[in-house]
Amino acid sequence: MPDLKLTLACFDYDRTRALIDGRVRPEGIDLDIKVLRPRQTFQRMLDAREFHVSELSLASYSALKGRGQCPFVAVPVALSKIFRHSCIYVRTDAGITAPADLKGKRVGTTQYGSTALVFMRGMLQHDYGVAPSDLHWFIGGLNTVTEPPLIALDLPQDVRLDVLEAGQTLEGLFAAGELDALLSIYIPSLFRAGSPRIARLFPDFKQVEQDYYGRTGIFPIMHTVVLREDVHQAHPWAARSIYQAFRAARDLAIEGLHDSDALQLSLPWLLDHVEEAWRVLGKDFWSYGLASNRPALAAIGRYVHEQGLSPRVVSPDELFAPDVE
Repeated sequence: MPDLKLTLACFDYDRTRALIDGRVRPEGIDLDIKVLRPRQTFQRMLDAREFHVSELSLASYSALKGRGQCPFVAVPVALSKIFRHSCIYVRTDAGITAPADLKGKRVGTTQYGSTALVFMRGMLQHDYGVAPSDLHWFIGGLNTVTEPPLIALDLPQDVRLDVLEAGQTLEGLFAAGELDALLSIYIPSLFRAGSPRIARLFPDFKQVEQDYYGRTGIFPIMHTVVLREDVHQAHPWAARSIYQAFRAARDLAIEGLHDSDALQLSLPWLLDHVEEAWRVLGKDFWSYGLASNRPALAAIGRYVHEQGLSPRVVSPDELFAPDVE
């Protein structure tokens, strides 16, 4: 019997490269891989279900599960993990020196419903008592046009949110003193240029993030991997095959971190960072699967409900295809 032909859309990460270059192949599946930026993949998958398998925003997936409108089945792959304390920027003359000072301030962001923003708002609310309704939100492009939300928003009435007008950008308003803070997935150009008008809310973010992980066990997951529901129904075995292939590709990437020949040629200090990750996060710091990621998965399920993106809490146990590990 010929292998099942499926399209897969994902980005070219070290942990997907072995799939992309063919060193790893899922059993029984012939993948046609489209290498796309996450934002492109997400919108095309959510709008048109264009691919059989794809990388997807964890918050969008969790929210759709909670709404009972999810045409996808996920496998417990964590393609993107990142702490987000470093992503909160403030105007240095806005009087913001602690998270509580954000209350009543004008805050800009590109995507209200993105996983990064869901985790940032959850962290601000649960760790510092700053609720989404305490801020005046502005949605727009950082330096480009405003992008539509990945999924439709129906926010609580106490959340004040304005969409930027044509020609406006978040950085432009920030530079003009019309925004007090930015919650930004990308590093603002003002910050990269060394402007004295912008600073991180947490200048010691690395220590803050380590403390956060130590208290909560949450290593925030941004992106997972989903199969279209029709594909899963027709070929339920495919979820396990896809999951095992992504794990094998990740394992090759992890092994590559210890290749001393490669380190000598590229980043000789990388091994120090790997060993630090071991000390803080444990040897399995880039784990896949439900059990080891349960704190982050429980958090996203709770946060999408608290923030009005889902009508109910989505539990970790309902997120993924059964019997894939």
